Amino acid sequence: MSDPIRDELRHLPLAAWHPQSQLSAPVSAVDQAAVPAIDVHNHLGRWLSNGEWMIPDVAALVSLMDSSNVQTIVNLDGLWGDEVSANVERYDNAYPGRFLTFCQLEWALLAEPDGVDQLRASLDDSARRGARGLKIWKDLGLTIRDADGSLILPDDPRVIDVVALAGELGLPVLIHTADPRAFFEPLDAHNERLDELLEAEEWWFGDTAVHPTFDRLLDAHAALVSGCPSTTFIGAHAGCAAEDLDRVERLLDACSNYTIDIGGRMAELGRQPRRFAALLARHPDRVLFGTDIYPITVEQYRLHFRFLETADEAFAYAPGDPVPPQGRWTVSALALDRDILQAVYRDNARRVLGL
Repeated sequence: MSDPIRDELRHLPLAAWHPQSQLSAPVSAVDQAAVPAIDVHNHLGRWLSNGEWMIPDVAALVSLMDSSNVQTIVNLDGLWGDEVSANVERYDNAYPGRFLTFCQLEWALLAEPDGVDQLRASLDDSARRGARGLKIWKDLGLTIRDADGSLILPDDPRVIDVVALAGELGLPVLIHTADPRAFFEPLDAHNERLDELLEAEEWWFGDTAVHPTFDRLLDAHAALVSGCPSTTFIGAHAGCAAEDLDRVERLLDACSNYTIDIGGRMAELGRQPRRFAALLARHPDRVLFGTDIYPITVEQYRLHFRFLETADEAFAYAPGDPVPPQGRWTVSALALDRDILQAVYRDNARRVLGL
């Protein structure tokens, strides 16, 4: 005899399935970073928030930083021109030592005959306005097009020319190339990020008639790094390939000017904690603390501290979300020792940022 309840559950939509773990496991509370931390990957400006400041009350943010033992935040939202000055004045100058603003570049100018000269001038101008680094976003390689309509990739000689100037100016470059590998895979029942891609359709780049492959973009990323040996790079999001740490480690081995941050990739790193700990053991001076959490909350900082400092297992990387946004799995913490924590939280960033 059929069971109506079981029959109904057999056809339960995946989006309606919200399993609750029955695992009994330790839960460690970490209210502050073990050492004063530098968050090298965050957004405080107006670029991602419809023209409004991401942080309406800067003094309240500084208080949150104090309570969390976060010494400095890198603000990646300086853009160029007057927007650099507005961010520097609001954050860096108003609270010396607590914020560092990075600029960006209007890469679409490369479609113009004098595009390289314009971008070099823009970078010079941003440095004079107080920018402390350059952020390169994923639109370089995915959407920025040349005069003939072709995509401009990070290994374009004109890009290398401009980014080499950053090294001459002493500006580190934080670069985000491509996106999670699943965003380039077929949109089908096997895609591990299907929940996310069905909600954000514009994040799927799997049509090779429109976008380069993931491998082509990551090869271009590596070529840019090797092509600018005097420029210091921070590979955003665990080197833009958190699902393939062998690939990340090969670039770390090949290029002494390359470092990575962990921003926005707890979900990926936390499902391979021993592999990531092994990378840290080999390259303790090349991994930087970053969160990519915006707007910033004390709960998110505490979650990151738990991930780095404790030995907790199988916990939610997005507590409170009925469906985890970056894959239907839990994460386990890294339990890093004090020396590596100090390097990741602070010392590596101090070196890269010239503090």
